[in-house]
Amino acid sequence: MDTGLLVLRLVAGLLVAGHGVQKVSFRLGGHGLAGGTAEFRNDGFRGGRLTAVVAGASQIGAGLFLAAGLLTPLAAMAAMGVMTVAATVKWPKGLWVQNDGYEYPLVLVVICAALALTGPGRWSLDHALAVTPWPVCVAVAALVIGPVSGLLTRVVLHREPTAPERKAHAQAAD
Repeated sequence: MDTGLLVLRLVAGLLVAGHGVQKVSFRLGGHGLAGGTAEFRNDGFRGGRLTAVVAGASQIGAGLFLAAGLLTPLAAMAAMGVMTVAATVKWPKGLWVQNDGYEYPLVLVVICAALALTGPGRWSLDHALAVTPWPVCVAVAALVIGPVSGLLTRVVLHREPTAPERKAHAQAAD
C-alpha cells in the first residue's frame, strides 16, 4: 500500500506542480507569465497577472508538498481548490478531455481527496516527521474546504470577457 501511495502522490503532485509552472514560466510548454495572465483573462477571471501568479504558486506549492507527502491534507486541500477552479472553466465543454472538458481536473481532485483520506503512506515527510496519522476531521475539512474555496474563487474573480477576448477565445477553440 505504501508503494502505491508514493506513486500516486508523486504522479499527481508533480502534475499539479507542473500545471502551475506552465502558468508562470516558459517551462514545460508554458507561455510565460504574460501567457498565464492572458489565459486567465480569456477564461473570465479578473486580476490577470496577480491571479496567474497566485494560481501558479498555489499549484506549484500544493503539488510539491503533495509529492513529498508533507502536510498532506493541507496540500491536497490546496490542490483540490485550484483544480476545482480549472474544472469550472472547462465545465461548459462537458466531461471528456478530448472536448477540452473537465475530466482531467476532476481526476486530480479525486486523487487529492483520496490522499487526504488515506494519508501519504510510510514513505513520506509526514511519516518521517511523525505527524501521521492525521485526524479524520482534518481530512474531512480538506475535502470540504478545498473544492468550496475553488468555487468561491471562481465566483469572486469571475468577470465577463470583453468582445475581443471572446473572439480570440472562439478562434483558439477552432
